[in-house]
Parts: sequence; C-alpha cells; structure tokens
Amino acid sequence: MSMPSTAEPTRTHRPSVEELRAAVHPEGLLDRRSGEHWAGRIYMRRISLRFTRLLVNTRVTPNSLTYLMMLTGIVAGAALLVPGIAGAVLGAVLIQVYLLLDCIDGEVARWRRQTSVTGVYLDRVGHYLAEAALLTGAGLRAADLFHRDGGASHWEWAFLGTVAALGAILIKAETDLVDVARIRSGLLAVQDAASVPRSSGVAKARKAAAALKFHRLVGGVEASLVLLAVGIADAVHGDLLFTRIAVAVLAAIALVQTLLHLASIVLSSRLR
Repeated sequence: MSMPSTAEPTRTHRPSVEELRAAVHPEGLLDRRSGEHWAGRIYMRRISLRFTRLLVNTRVTPNSLTYLMMLTGIVAGAALLVPGIAGAVLGAVLIQVYLLLDCIDGEVARWRRQTSVTGVYLDRVGHYLAEAALLTGAGLRAADLFHRDGGASHWEWAFLGTVAALGAILIKAETDLVDVARIRSGLLAVQDAASVPRSSGVAKARKAAAALKFHRLVGGVEASLVLLAVGIADAVHGDLLFTRIAVAVLAAIALVQTLLHLASIVLSSRLR
C-alpha cells in the first residue's frame, strides 16, 4: 500500500474529509486498473471517508476491521439461505457493508501508517472467502435447502454454486500467484503494463472480453446484484426458476473465465 505524504497525524486530531482524502487516497489509487473496484471509484470511497474519519482516533485496528469485513462477506452468503426476497436483499446489503469495510480498513491503516504484510494478506483472504461464500450460498438457495419450493432439495444446484465459488477463487489465485512466482524467481511484482498479451490475436480477444465484462459477474458485488435481481423475479414468478438460471450462468462464467484468465496470464509478459 502507498504511504501518505502528509505529516504524521496525531491521535487527538480528527482530520477533515479533505485531509483524509489527501493522505489515504494517494495519487493513482482510484485509477488502478487491477486494484480498485468500480463501486469504490463511483461511490464507496466517498462514503468510506466519513466512517474512517470517525475511526482513526479510536482503538479499532485496521486488522480488526479486516476481520469484520471477512465475517460480513461470509454472513452475506449465509443470508441467501433466508427464503424469499428477504434473503436476496439481505445478501446484497451485506455485500455493500463488506465493500465499505474493505475500503475503511486500508484507509485507517494508511492514515495511521500501520500498513503491513499481514493486513494485505488478510485482505486477500477476505476477498476469497466472501466471494466463495456468496456463490456457495446462491447454490444452496437454488437447491431449496428448506423445501420452500417443493418436497425435496435439489443438490445439483448446490453443486453448481460450489463450482462457481471454486472458479471465483481460482481466478483470484491465478492473479495472486503471478507475484508469488515472480518474487520466488527474484523478480519484482508485476506491473499493469505486463498484462498485455504478446500475441495480437490474444490481445484482441482479451479486449473483446473486457468490453463485454461478463467475467465481473462472479465478483461479490456484481453477483449480489444479480442475485437480488433474480430474487425479485422469483418473487413475482413464485418459484426459484430465475435463481437457478443465474446459478447455472455464474458457474459457466466461472469455469470459462478460469481457463481464459490462465491462458491470458501465460501468454502475457507477466511471467517474464
């Protein structure tokens, strides 16, 4: 994480939002292609600063906020087991809280100059757990675990949800393992410019896929919004048809994206 350029903050001084922004949103933070979620750029970073301002002089540690973020993401997946539209709404709301905490923990750490390798590691684990929990919860919801849409559970949907969760984890692991491989080989961490494929054909295919942005649907925020939309559709339709369609689509996207992302990395300059 980048270090703030302002003078060392005191614990008795409550910074203004403007002071916080200058210190905890260093130049380029919101423009990082692979480091900042679109929801953070559009609205959540503006909201998070208000909460960070209240927390920087408390005893709340950045890592405790990260643990809370992890718990919130897992509970969001469990919330999908609540039958009806209430579960879909609760899951989407909790994912927004998860995203808020994901912003706050880093902002508090940067303001206090308490950034650490442990914090970065916990943050990544939190992302893995939240997305896996949400997609697994979607599969269990589609399986009708509590028999609200029939006399038996349909475990094939739970399997597809697990496939989607595994794909989401593998996609993140493929990205993170690039730096592991480079550092173990004595190289520096990868830069965004290195993600450009060496083959012009692959570059065009990647550009087309990026324009469609279908791969984002297995991300926590996007998946929660999809599940909210299909939850509303199910409430109107009276069964779990749309949730089941969504789970099948998310599983297919996760599988395809796992393979395409792996090929994209191997054919780019990231491992060179």
